[in-house]
Amino acid sequence: MSADEDTPETEEDVEEEAPEEEVATAELFGKWSVTNIEYSDPSTERYIAVTPIAHTMGRHSNKQFQKSEISVVERLINRLMQTDENTGKKQLATTIVSDAFDIVHERTEENPVQVLVEAVENSAPREETVRLKYGGISVPKAVDVAPQRRVDQALKFIAEGTYGGSFKTTTSAEEALASLLIGAANNDVSTYSVNQKEEKERVAAAAR
Repeated sequence: MSADEDTPETEEDVEEEAPEEEVATAELFGKWSVTNIEYSDPSTERYIAVTPIAHTMGRHSNKQFQKSEISVVERLINRLMQTDENTGKKQLATTIVSDAFDIVHERTEENPVQVLVEAVENSAPREETVRLKYGGISVPKAVDVAPQRRVDQALKFIAEGTYGGSFKTTTSAEEALASLLIGAANNDVSTYSVNQKEEKERVAAAAR
């Protein structure tokens, strides 16, 4: 046996051969990754926060302009609670969103968080109208929509579409939400949220 073979491994050699530890990352609902999310609209990117936390317990409720720090998933959950039937039922709304994400993944084989981001971007109106008074006459005027309000309006349209698609029908809320998210992500005009966006922009274009 040669002298080289008898030489014991040093601590440095052992450290170099040791496998690197994988960094654990939190996942939304314990399933969906919130990393590597792509944004196609740079104007709303900073207002669409994606985090693995779906319930911050009102941490930002007393901060007027910091609601955009809350995950867009939690903001959607909060929007779904703003109906007569679901008021205050956050656990129920969270379950609806979680089940809808499962349906979205089964149908598209994509990360449902990415689908939600695309749905919000495609449902956010770029123009709307305001009323200006000239000598007692109310005149509509087209104005650009602020990025933060664009996200607010998109979430509102998605929640309204989910409610309208499941209220007094055989369609469940999670099924209605999943169908709406997929349709909006594909920019399907027949989808309620995209249709509402197009209608707002059409009215604004006529008031230019």
